[in-house]
Amino acid sequence: MVPQVRDSSFYPSALERGIRSERALKLAVAEMYVKGVSTRKVKDITEQLCGLEISSSDVSRAAEMLDESLQKWRERDLGAYKYLIVDARYEKIRRDNTVTDGAVLIAYGVDDEGNRSILGVSVALSEGEVHWRNFFTSLVKRGLHGVELIISDAHSGLNAARKAIFPGVSWQRCQFHLQQNAQAYVPKKSMKKDVTNDIRAILNAPNNEEALRLLSMAVKKYESSAPDLARWMEENVPESLTVMHFPSAHRKKIRTSNMAERCNRELKRRTRLVGIFPNVQSCLRLVSAICVEIDEEWSTGNRYIAAQDEG
Repeated sequence: MVPQVRDSSFYPSALERGIRSERALKLAVAEMYVKGVSTRKVKDITEQLCGLEISSSDVSRAAEMLDESLQKWRERDLGAYKYLIVDARYEKIRRDNTVTDGAVLIAYGVDDEGNRSILGVSVALSEGEVHWRNFFTSLVKRGLHGVELIISDAHSGLNAARKAIFPGVSWQRCQFHLQQNAQAYVPKKSMKKDVTNDIRAILNAPNNEEALRLLSMAVKKYESSAPDLARWMEENVPESLTVMHFPSAHRKKIRTSNMAERCNRELKRRTRLVGIFPNVQSCLRLVSAICVEIDEEWSTGNRYIAAQDEG
């Protein structure tokens, strides 16, 4: 008397509606519920999102179908990309009855035609050099080549991995994050505005020679009143001037890792509902689904660097 589905496939109707990232989000929340690691609110959230309670077998079948398509996207062949932007963010992931910070690494690329793409994503419970090295290696194995500039913040472990996998490739330290980092070395609140203006003037200089001249002046200006700041500027600011050696029309788009902000905002909006992911795979599923949709949106949109800007 019990209906059987041996001769046909079944996908829960609750997970049928919506785009990939919505399905992945529902799966993440449902997975928390069926694994018993959620709060009291998870059951209500699952019912609101899906319209009913979902069994563990439903979640497993739905996850398997979605994971297959996302894995193909993560392992697709790559090509030549002139600019490589990499960024990291953190999500809470449960492991062995404890909650840890999982590092989400995402790589973006801009090709010779000025088109941007999301090249890859990886999730692990560490942002150390090994994770970055494995991530970069996977991009190269998938065919990534032609990289002339890597843009990123000074993430822990990134520099060592970058030098090992992309030897000889120039590095541009994100100017936005550099200016934020500088504030930690300003000894007085009254000095912050002047420091911000001085660093901005250096970064907005028309050429590398002028930028270095302004940097030298700033270092001398602060070597007495803020010696730690002066030393920090002398050592770190040049890392954000690499962009001066690239076409002036490109600099605005490649001097920061702001390309990642669109993706980060969407990730934050979606992952906030989950709160704590039950495992790494659940986090990777949702992050991948969001990245696929943004990548598809970019592929049909305007060029990131317009053709007339080249040269």
